[in-house]
Amino acid sequence: MATDIKDIARSVDAATVRELLRTRPRLLALGEPTHGEDTLLDLRNELFRQLVEQHGYRTIALETDCVRGLLVDAYVTTGTRTLDEVMERGLSHGWGASAANRELVGWMREYNADRPSTDRVRFAGIDGPLEITGAESPRHSLTALHTYLAAHVDPHLLPCTMDTLDRLLGPDEPWTDPDVMRDPSRSAGRTPEARELRLLADDLTALLDTQEPHLVTATSPDARYTARLHARTATGLLRYHSWTADTSPSRMTRLLATRDAMMADNLLALTARGPALVYAHNSHLQRDKSSLRMWDHPLLEWWSAGALVSARLGEQYAFLATTLGTLRHHGVDTPPPDTVEGLLYDLPEDRCVLDAARLTAALGDKPSAARVSSYFGYAPFDPAQLPRTDGLVYARDVTRG
Repeated sequence: MATDIKDIARSVDAATVRELLRTRPRLLALGEPTHGEDTLLDLRNELFRQLVEQHGYRTIALETDCVRGLLVDAYVTTGTRTLDEVMERGLSHGWGASAANRELVGWMREYNADRPSTDRVRFAGIDGPLEITGAESPRHSLTALHTYLAAHVDPHLLPCTMDTLDRLLGPDEPWTDPDVMRDPSRSAGRTPEARELRLLADDLTALLDTQEPHLVTATSPDARYTARLHARTATGLLRYHSWTADTSPSRMTRLLATRDAMMADNLLALTARGPALVYAHNSHLQRDKSSLRMWDHPLLEWWSAGALVSARLGEQYAFLATTLGTLRHHGVDTPPPDTVEGLLYDLPEDRCVLDAARLTAALGDKPSAARVSSYFGYAPFDPAQLPRTDGLVYARDVTRG
């Protein structure tokens, strides 16, 4: 069995990935099993550089706030602000402190420096302005959408004034109260004002849709893309806040599903810009349902962003899951030999990629055991997902940078 697996392990590079997939998908999703490890991020950076230089990819999308990501995109395309500023303000989840992320953004700016606008690489965030522990106020995206429409359409068509939005939004503190996640009664998501805001967000989005023929001639593609991003974000955040006020047993499942649905909408919007590499946690990009245990809840299950996008794009969506052998600085030692990670650990390569179908055949009829990790921040690969995974990227030892 080990010999068969050794025969199908290939180097991790763009040419091999293209050969493995036998096509150039519109969205190539590269998952990670844990966050914040520069060993994996360096692998991502090198693969993206090769995809750009050899295969015409022009966008990378990360699991970071889609609104804040606009600052990074402006920097890499036009040099707006400084690298220090965009690393501090343009990346959420603390990703701006990563040396590998800084290297990626710096390389993108350097690549774009002397290129025409039509040939520049772009950056995008796919996450909403939220985390499991809370969400932002919808103010920024709602007001940005209103401002865009007010500048380009008949003012009589606007469903409200900016003053009305400001009054209904009120102060930001109730929206961003971190205690809301454990106490639905503190949520501002189902107040009369919030319900009216959801209707207005829907009306503003409808106006954006119905004025598309005019907006195509009156504004740039980037301006329209940004307006639609704000429309998606405003409606998604208001929906998310509404579910924070829910008291039913399905509350957390709804919140997690809403987050991944927002990611999926952002991913689908990227397809208009050409082929993109998407990098996020395996659980967000897999075709299977995601699952999570948190606090005192039973197992939560919901459809991942990858599952939602794959249902829409079919073969134009490809998913490479990444797993690892050891993460010793977090107590993850040599994997058991009866797991997928354990079988791959004996390979001579430090990094490799394997075709999932061929790996399934090499494993034979005996199912591999699912690896169990004592470190909550690492999610081992579930071998039951192999039939719905295009390839498996393996890093033997992930070390602290």
